[in-house]
Amino acid sequence: MPFAILILLLLLFAAIRRVNVCSAFVAGAKDALPLMKTLLPTLAAFTIAMRLFRDSGAQAWLFTLLSPALSRIGVDARLVPLLLVRPFSGSAATGALTDLFTQYGPDSTVGRTASVLLGSSETIFYSLALYFGAVGIKKTRFAVPVALFALAVSVVTGLWFSSLFFGAR
Repeated sequence: MPFAILILLLLLFAAIRRVNVCSAFVAGAKDALPLMKTLLPTLAAFTIAMRLFRDSGAQAWLFTLLSPALSRIGVDARLVPLLLVRPFSGSAATGALTDLFTQYGPDSTVGRTASVLLGSSETIFYSLALYFGAVGIKKTRFAVPVALFALAVSVVTGLWFSSLFFGAR
């Protein structure tokens, strides 16, 4: 609903300023084509790498390896797939969330905790690859360590709030 209101306000503003919305939209899309030329290889490489990681069995192996350690520190082992794919792929994380909803229900403790974790974190590596790749930055310097630290803080905070509000461990 808010998105529809924003579109209506934009169209109203364009009508008041007598702007041809269709030609302005086409001109904007035309200006975006050179940017897509630089972004497409980065997006394709990242998508292929994520698919290879999952399809090779490395993702399942990593889940199996980390689940006992995370369970010892109070992280529900059922959340491990979501926690591990979230920094890399938003669609994979959404798929993991959907799987948790299907298995345990959206109103379960696991479902609510997973929702909080998904909403409080970011697809770090995808975003860095996309934005730094778009402008040609090769050395990310402190961006990755700071982003990983922020992710760790968001996960710990999300788990704490979930525990506080939903009784999750």
